[in-house]
Parts: sequence; structure tokens; C-alpha cells
Amino acid sequence: MPNRQTAATATIPPIDLALQGGGSHGAFTWGVLDALLEDGRLAFDGVSGTSAGAMNAAVLGCGYARGLAQGGGDLTVARGEARRALRAFWSDIGGASGCFGVHGGSAAGSSAASAWPAWMFNLDSWPMYGVWNSWWQQFSPYQFNPLNVNPLRDILLRHVDPALLAADTVAGQPTLKVFVTATSVSTGAPKVFQGAALTIEALLASACLPNMFQSVVIDGEAYWDGGYAGNPALWPLVDQTQSLDLLLVQINPAVRPGVPTTATEIADRVNEITFNASLVAQLRAIEFVQRLVDRHALDEQEYKNLRLHRVADEAGLAAYDASSKLNTDPRLLDALFHLGRGAGERWLAEHAADVGQRGSTSIRQAFLGG
Repeated sequence: MPNRQTAATATIPPIDLALQGGGSHGAFTWGVLDALLEDGRLAFDGVSGTSAGAMNAAVLGCGYARGLAQGGGDLTVARGEARRALRAFWSDIGGASGCFGVHGGSAAGSSAASAWPAWMFNLDSWPMYGVWNSWWQQFSPYQFNPLNVNPLRDILLRHVDPALLAADTVAGQPTLKVFVTATSVSTGAPKVFQGAALTIEALLASACLPNMFQSVVIDGEAYWDGGYAGNPALWPLVDQTQSLDLLLVQINPAVRPGVPTTATEIADRVNEITFNASLVAQLRAIEFVQRLVDRHALDEQEYKNLRLHRVADEAGLAAYDASSKLNTDPRLLDALFHLGRGAGERWLAEHAADVGQRGSTSIRQAFLGG
């Protein structure tokens, strides 16, 4: 039977993961996770995700738990199965026509895909897309999709086992604590699903863009995409895990140079600001606690003095505009995977040793304007 915990893995610093949403750009996060899992130096405690980040979190959690069962608690097997699960999920996304809106094809996986120019995946560059989009936005999903068909449901049913997400331990080892956020339509408040409440419906709610899908009703409450209220939610990680290190995988740019001038560019930037607003508010609160703890105005034994880390590639993702988030072309998913994989590897090389010691990202400089 494989060793459940080697001396090396016993001392791996625990870290929480916070995964942003962003449609097809979630394939960037897949690449980051693939690099972290293969490297194996970090132990994950909790993972919070919204929309595409929620899908990554759930598939990661299921794959990890399944690997624990297969390997008798061996963490190497768990990480390997989590990598396999994520690749299978995104390959399915790339092969499912119209999952996020456009295209379908063969499974992602060719490293040559990154050679394709980014503009070809931006739907706004397609000659008739503007006309089609203007016409399409005249109708609500209750009109153009009265049967409420959502291809993502079938994909999630193939790749997510809620029973694994609800388990606290498998083969004597703790599973990942997975948190998924949706937005209440009636109150605008965030709703965090975890444990037995983390169902397929909860995942669909977290990714429910109201102009594309009918709201998802859970226990009589209607929900939309979690990005409006928490992209992602950080407080579950603060309240319900032991880790003091938090790694944010960011796919929505905090800073975009220049002033948008076209209607499409303006709308895209407004959406980016909106979907980052809740994250910035949470980080502002965390930074405030950090300052008070550093000044000994708060007891560090009662308040978490979090160490923030961030993986991002704003320059690499800048070439892919907001319309590409609706494109599931497998060549795009593969290009984004390799961008994320590279960003993850760079972060590991530069900052893995910081985990357990110090934060590698200044909240004030990165998110609060210095």
C-alpha cells in the first residue's frame, strides 16, 4: 500500500486557492493548477471559486478525493488524478458545441495551439458578430431558450461527484474544502455553497450569466453568476481554513491601460470593473487587518494576518478580449492553458519559498492604487 504521508509532504506549507471566474478564460486557471499540482511542493487546504473558477474548484476537489481513494491516501496519486480530471473536463468543454456560447471541436491538448493569433478567437473581430450580438441581446433567455437547455449541466454531471465534495476525509486524508459562490437575484447578496449543499445546481448557479441562462432556483431562491457578489469569495477561506497563505489566480485584469472609446470596449471594461469590485472590497478589508495586526492593535491569535500571493498574466491575457470568454474553440482553450501553465511555473520559481514565510503580493500596490 502506498505511503499516506511522506516526510516531505508532511512539511509542505498549506495554502488556500482563490479562483476567479471568466468563462473560457478559466482554462488559464486550469494551466496554473496543472503546474502547481505537478510541482507538488504545496498542500492545498481550501479552494474558493466563482463561475469558471467554481468549475475548476469542483473538478479539482473531486479529482483529488478520487485520487486519495485510488491511492489509499497517497498525495502524489491524488495530485495526479486531479490533473487528469481537470484536463478531461476542459477537453470536454472544448468538444461541446456552445457550452459557453460558441464553437465546439476536438479536445484541447496540442501545444502548437498557442501559435494561433489571439485576434482570431475574439468574437468581436468576426464580421457579423456585432450584428448577431445586437440582435441576440434583444431577447432574454426566457424567450430564446424557453426549455432552459444548458449544455454545461451534462458536462458537470460527467465530471463532478457531489458526494466527493461533501466528504471531509478519504482514505484517512483530508479532502479539499471547496467553496462556490452565487449571487441572490432578490437581495444581491452572495451565497456560498459548500459540503452537502454544493450540488450541480449550485455550480450552474455560480456560472449563470443572466443574459444567457435562466436563473437557477435552489430551495426557492433564484441565483445568478457569483461574480457580481464575490469573484471569488475570500471570507470562507479566512473563516473556515487554517492556512495563512492565500493564492489568488486572477484572470480579470485589475489594471487595463488606456481609455476605451468604442461601445464594445466601454461595456467590456465596465464588466471587468464590476466583476473585480467585490474582490477589491474584500482585499481592502484584509489589508486593513494586516496593518492593525502589524501595529499590534489586533491579536494575531484571533485575527488572521494573511499572506497574499497572486498568479496572473495580464499582458498575455490582454490580447484576448471579453468576447473570447464565450468562445470554446479548443485551440483557444489550449493557448490559455499554456499561458496559465507558464504563469504558474514562473510563480513557483519566484515565490514558492515565500509560502509559510511572507506574502509575495502587496494588496495596496496591486489593487488599491499604491
